[in-house]
Amino acid sequence: MRVLVLGHGKTGKLVADVAAARGHSVHVLDAKENAGASALTPPFVAGFDVVIDFTAPDAVLQNMRACLATGAKMVIGTTGWYDKLADMRGLADRKQAGLLYGTNFSIGVQVMLQLAGRMGELLKTAGYSFSIEETHHETKLDSPSGTALSLAGVVKTATGLADLPIKANRSGDAAGTHVLVATSASDRLELTHESFSRRGFAEGAVRAAEWLATRTGCYDFQDVYTQI
Repeated sequence: MRVLVLGHGKTGKLVADVAAARGHSVHVLDAKENAGASALTPPFVAGFDVVIDFTAPDAVLQNMRACLATGAKMVIGTTGWYDKLADMRGLADRKQAGLLYGTNFSIGVQVMLQLAGRMGELLKTAGYSFSIEETHHETKLDSPSGTALSLAGVVKTATGLADLPIKANRSGDAAGTHVLVATSASDRLELTHESFSRRGFAEGAVRAAEWLATRTGCYDFQDVYTQI
């Protein structure tokens, strides 16, 4: 499989390494080479089976518009753009492209989301309040993280809560920790996912690309991760 990786940051580098280790041909574009999606011409994009984006919120939409318009298959690990999800889904459908996005490509995080929903269901009438605390590296641009927002969404759906406080911490080179806390007058429960490295995200993204390469349509990693 021919893989184009957009973004040469810490996670993008790992994605390229994992893809190569799994036997794929890999080409990487960094921000300077692809300013304003200028490198993503139709002939260039056509040379790849799938595009994986780990760039930044201000770049990902331009990249998606350029690639999806050609009918390309894209895996998007960048967050902070979901207010435009309907537009990108529409573009993918019109062009019979493939779009797979996710706030987190770690299998462990996906299991946490399921457990959080069950936790909310079991505690919603038992007098518990809920909160989330997340910690990421100091250069992460979106705050709170997309994963924290997904976690909050799952709990709000399960409990009927209109709002759920999120505390976002940015420190050093932290790979990512998310903690869901349920507190009552009698006790406190915590559900925690701690990433030791970014490799889990990279492996999930590459496996997602392998899955998407033969499909069209729009998919949320949260809905399909058990198939990947």
